[in-house]
Amino acid sequence: MKVVFIGAGSMAEAIIAGGLSQKALTKEEVIVTNRSNQKRLQELEEKYGISSCGRDRLDEALREADVVILAMKPKDAKEALEAIKPHVPPAVLVISVLAGVSISFIEETLEIPCAVVRAMPNTSAAIGQSATGIVLNRHVTEQQQKYALNLFSAIGLTAIVEEDQIDAVTGLSGSGPAYIYYLVEAMEKAAAEIGLDEDTAKPLIVQTLLGAAKMLSTTGQKAEDLRKAVTSPGGTTEAGLRVLEERQMREAVIDCIKAATAQSKKLGLPFLKQISNR
Repeated sequence: MKVVFIGAGSMAEAIIAGGLSQKALTKEEVIVTNRSNQKRLQELEEKYGISSCGRDRLDEALREADVVILAMKPKDAKEALEAIKPHVPPAVLVISVLAGVSISFIEETLEIPCAVVRAMPNTSAAIGQSATGIVLNRHVTEQQQKYALNLFSAIGLTAIVEEDQIDAVTGLSGSGPAYIYYLVEAMEKAAAEIGLDEDTAKPLIVQTLLGAAKMLSTTGQKAEDLRKAVTSPGGTTEAGLRVLEERQMREAVIDCIKAATAQSKKLGLPFLKQISNR
């Protein structure tokens, strides 16, 4: 099995790191390439023991590829697809992790009826804890579907969705880790202001998040019920939550996810226009 990554950014690295650690990938089968950053390719080679190649050897890398993973920036999708088009084997599985880039755009640009999986993981893939939405096109075989699900299941939870839901997945879980990190930043700043040093506060914050996540995943209870169970009338939790309600945190989080979803849709508009103009 030969797996070629087109793009060598943080998401490509997260999938490589998670796939290798969970044995869904082997270092011998992975080849990574990008447009021009040789230093980045060398860094990934040394860190993970994988192979890399420049665009001048792209035809060699793709000739025997079983899987091609599109992991460049969405704005570079057309250029990258045009570059690989002459070299993509007909039976290849194309996996795209590009926000906003539709399956139909990939199909029409490559101009071959190849199997395409559109996936939206997040960077927690690097430690095997991603949440990934997956869309399959009509050409994906049962074996290819199994491969894609095994790869993304090895780096976290997977859910097969319809393509018109993938922007919502992007806004919710694709960008989701950043929302949590933002919350942690605020908790760390609060800890400093109430007299806790960083070495004391950080483990407490991290374990609090881990514990809350574990409660949600193992008890089967709704978040609302768990929140109410912690909130005693006149207690400390109630006092803290009252401030969050006054500052409309719930509405801010909802608007945050809606904005990210809208941006994902916006990123896809140029690709839809290019299809309609053909």
